Amino acid sequence: MNTDNTIVNAGDINRMITRIAHEILEKHQGVDNLALIGIQTRGVYIAKRIQSEIRKVEGINVLLGEIDITLYRDDWTRISLHPIVKPTEIQFSVDDVNVILVDDVLFTGRTIRAAMDALVDFGRPARIELAVLATRGHREFPIQPDYSGRFFETNYGDSINVLLTEHDGVDKIVIERE
Repeated sequence: MNTDNTIVNAGDINRMITRIAHEILEKHQGVDNLALIGIQTRGVYIAKRIQSEIRKVEGINVLLGEIDITLYRDDWTRISLHPIVKPTEIQFSVDDVNVILVDDVLFTGRTIRAAMDALVDFGRPARIELAVLATRGHREFPIQPDYSGRFFETNYGDSINVLLTEHDGVDKIVIERE
């Protein structure tokens, strides 16, 4: 019996990131006034990969930042009594900038809502968009991605996990069924 729960392999992840980067460039007609902000942890790595793909096409680095949303979550006390807060590094003004938040999985929308709350503490972006590798249903907030690698049909209790070489030693997306 095959117990491998991999639903996306490394090659597919690379193609998804390349496609997302090209969709961003097409929609924005370049990188003027554009910034990528990765949500800790895996969103940061995905944002860096998208930045690298954009650099291959445009020859310049799009602005890049990283944001931790731990203390902005409305459910952080349910997750842990001692949350681990990771760095937020945004070394540029977000005022009037088109910001693309980058994360690994879009599920309920709570992480993205928290990221938007955290982001506006840094200023007033011209626009906030969302790029994710994996999208699934069961939204609790009216949030949808502007750029998505792939949509997966899931049950509420299922778990979609994006594994990345920079953090996990391997690139793949796995599903754990309830």
